[in-house]
Formats: sequence, structure tokens, C-alpha cells
Amino acid sequence: MDTIEWWPKLDPEAQAWLIAHNGEVVAADVLNKIVAVGGVVTSDAWWIGDRGPEGFYLSDEAVDWIETTANGE
Repeated sequence: MDTIEWWPKLDPEAQAWLIAHNGEVVAADVLNKIVAVGGVVTSDAWWIGDRGPEGFYLSDEAVDWIETTANGE
């Protein structure tokens, strides 16, 4: 599984939020932090999921990656 390039650049608070809310709509402030550290949400990167009226989602693969990372695997 590929690494999410921007993950190590995120502050611990944003990482903790993504772990605690894994699979949910990404909060606007967390999405802004992802963009600030180089996460291009308009690309076709594998970690980008759906975007709709509810907000921005990470892909299923990214959700799995975050879970694996959170579990230290």
C-alpha cells in the first residue's frame, strides 16, 4: 500500500482527528491543513474519495491506510 505523502507533515491534532473520524467527512479545518502541507485535493491521487454536498471524503484505500497506520501495522 502506498504512503499518504502529506501524512507525516500534518500536525498531531489533525492526524488524531483523522484517526478518530476515519471514514467520515473530512472537517473543513483538517482539509485545509492537508492542503497546506501539500495534499492536492483536485488531483486523481489514490487517497481522494468522493466529494459531494456533505463534504470531502478520503478513499476507501486511504481509510484503510489510516487504520493500519493508527494500529502501528
